[in-house]
Amino acid sequence: MTNASNGNCTNVDQLVKRYYLPVTYSIICVVGVVGNVTSLLVYMTRVRPWHSNSIIMVNLAISDLLYMFSLPSLVHYYLSDESWVLGDFACRFMRFGFLFNLYSSILFLTCLAVFRYVAVVHPLWMVQMQHKRWGVLVCVGAWTISALQMAPTLTMISTEQRGNKTHCLDLASNDPVDVWWYTWMLTALGYLLPLVVVCTCYLRIVCKLARRCQQLGSCMRTRARVQRLIVVVLMCLMICFLPYHVLRTLRVYTRMMPDVSCLMDRWVQALYAITRPLAGLNSIFNLPLYTLAGDRFKQAFLDLFKCTPCSVKSSSFVNVVSKPSSQNT
Repeated sequence: MTNASNGNCTNVDQLVKRYYLPVTYSIICVVGVVGNVTSLLVYMTRVRPWHSNSIIMVNLAISDLLYMFSLPSLVHYYLSDESWVLGDFACRFMRFGFLFNLYSSILFLTCLAVFRYVAVVHPLWMVQMQHKRWGVLVCVGAWTISALQMAPTLTMISTEQRGNKTHCLDLASNDPVDVWWYTWMLTALGYLLPLVVVCTCYLRIVCKLARRCQQLGSCMRTRARVQRLIVVVLMCLMICFLPYHVLRTLRVYTRMMPDVSCLMDRWVQALYAITRPLAGLNSIFNLPLYTLAGDRFKQAFLDLFKCTPCSVKSSSFVNVVSKPSSQNT
């Protein structure tokens, strides 16, 4: 419990929730829905044939789109001064969906990194892994793992009555003793482990390309492009998700401590609230980083929106999955 001495306290957390969260969630929702719907439209109408990478990218876009669908209820909640009117089940389902699609997105990004690693470092293996069944199996596994990770939230998250208002509590605002272990588990298995896998895969890719360039002496441009993409990807994973997980853990910790001042509690709560939309920004960054990075997808995108006759032949379809080579990165 925190010190309730309000004389030296602040309402910064309330200001963040009332003004910052509705605005940022609204922007992320609009941009994310347009971007992910456009990406799915390109894949469904212009990208052929589909391979394992294509299936993973489509599922990544679906995951991000589902995440966007959880935001309107949050916007309404914070615009209503944190007054929840949809009932306990809807609160649990909304918070579950928010976290489920967030961590599903991380898993799909990890799968893409692993497939790119195999394509560059073990190209012979990629011949088999390009088959659709691998993409389907990986995606089913990712959805299943994410669902199992998020299942405890359905019992941990609940509504709380305060005066004449019903609040829909997020994970870190529920009983800190109950969620402490779970918060650490999510941070370790849901974020840090995938981050280590992604970093390891891209480090091996860079080393492999460096050796290949030394042997061929003519791939410096490709190597530079891949390195820039990797730097941006890792920066997004660090900037978007690291503050969120650190502040969420700190938020639970401060709520467990009996001697935390009201001022400290409010500032930690405000900073934690600021990082929540920041984590959601990754759903917007995924499209240019993982989908639009390929020239073939760009051409498919342009073909979809340029003025062409309706009787476009199947030759207009574009394959965004390269053959096993350094271009798979």
